[in-house]
Amino acid sequence: MKVAILAGGLGTRLREETEYRPKPMVEIGGRPILWHIMKLYSCFGFSEFVICLGYKGDLIRDYFLNYEIRNRDFTVTLGSRSVAIHNSHSEEGWKITLAETGDDTMTAGRIKRVARYLGDGPFMVTYGDGVADVDISRLTAFHRARGKLATVTGVRPSSRYGELQVQDGVVRMFREKPQVHEGCINGGFFVFERRVLDLVQSDDESLEAGLLARLAEAGELAVYQHEGFWQCMDTYREMQLLNELWRNGRAPWRLWER
Repeated sequence: MKVAILAGGLGTRLREETEYRPKPMVEIGGRPILWHIMKLYSCFGFSEFVICLGYKGDLIRDYFLNYEIRNRDFTVTLGSRSVAIHNSHSEEGWKITLAETGDDTMTAGRIKRVARYLGDGPFMVTYGDGVADVDISRLTAFHRARGKLATVTGVRPSSRYGELQVQDGVVRMFREKPQVHEGCINGGFFVFERRVLDLVQSDDESLEAGLLARLAEAGELAVYQHEGFWQCMDTYREMQLLNELWRNGRAPWRLWER
């Protein structure tokens, strides 16, 4: 099953970083968040990726075109084109298709544009700006068991505000950014049947307001409830949070080293 990653948006709420590079290339621990997302999928055996490019897509192209020499030792013989690459890295075998989907194309339109690279069966889709400790094997098994056209991963994010428990005008307990327990939101990490591509009407169609809304109305959108860690990277503060978790060895999405 192939994995399409939406990596073409402008990322305007993280302008401090995205003025110079696409948001999927913003780094956590010295690696683009895009790499972290791909590592999560690959540790469950899914290592065929289709990257939907748009805004500053050439930076993503350059990253993967130069991946071998960035991540291995090599010997170059000057005066010739001879380059001998040594040792190895744990991403060997990844197959990555880099597909231009346009700067202004909406999310559902981007998926439609890469249809020819997704194979004949079901495929997965996720955003290029969020990490989680989602069990991808359980997600795909859940999708098959429910028999719907699509499955979305529902998550309960942390509140942006600290929670106070007050008694008689005195704070009895303070919790910084507790997890929200009522309701859930779209956390990405989708599984789609191939037939879903026929439902996308145009490049201007949003995944969220268009395709997913219609699937929900038709009773064809299942939800896989994820109770673990999930965090998007919409703001500079969220970028700092993810880097702090990584730096302190407390990154829950780092399933590939457990």
